[in-house]
Amino acid sequence: MPMRDQTDPGTTEPIPSRLLLGYARVSTDDQDLTNQRAELHAVGCTKIFSEKITGTRRDRPELARMLDHLRPGDIVTVTRLDRLARSTRDLLDIAEHIQSGGAGLRSLAEPWADTTTPAGRMVMTVFAGIAEFERSLIVERTRSGRVAAKARGVKFGPRPTLTHVQVKHARQLIDQGDHTVSEVAKLLGVHRTTLYRAIAR
Repeated sequence: MPMRDQTDPGTTEPIPSRLLLGYARVSTDDQDLTNQRAELHAVGCTKIFSEKITGTRRDRPELARMLDHLRPGDIVTVTRLDRLARSTRDLLDIAEHIQSGGAGLRSLAEPWADTTTPAGRMVMTVFAGIAEFERSLIVERTRSGRVAAKARGVKFGPRPTLTHVQVKHARQLIDQGDHTVSEVAKLLGVHRTTLYRAIAR
């Protein structure tokens, strides 16, 4: 007869133990991961994912492996938050991914960033609100700037591929009848349609 797990007398199946997963990162190959790994080992991390890659990149293989490895109840631990993310938005996205999997996040250098506690979750919620507020301000400033620029006569959209001088020269070549539109377009290094649009303006 199977033994009951002592931590849960209501089940005959053992409950998977919580894992402390560490993540360590440095930006360049000549930097050392030893200190970060030692700190993470010291607090009980049983598995540490480490890599040498800039934090501005989202395609970090070891970070992806760690997130895939997460199970409910696990806790991701970093020595500092800037080892995990280089922007508030990036941090919140990663923290949300961790939380959606039923896991937690904590930083040794920033004890307030501990989503396993109510206070830590509240702080991250405030951060999310601030990030959304900042994003809204940027959108509003951009919109207001475009409106003001249009009022001054500024035109938006892609810049013309051909300069005014090139278009004038192209018209002359075509009007002389010595060259076709296709030949002139090839001479200028643009598609025939692009040249048609330019000389039609």
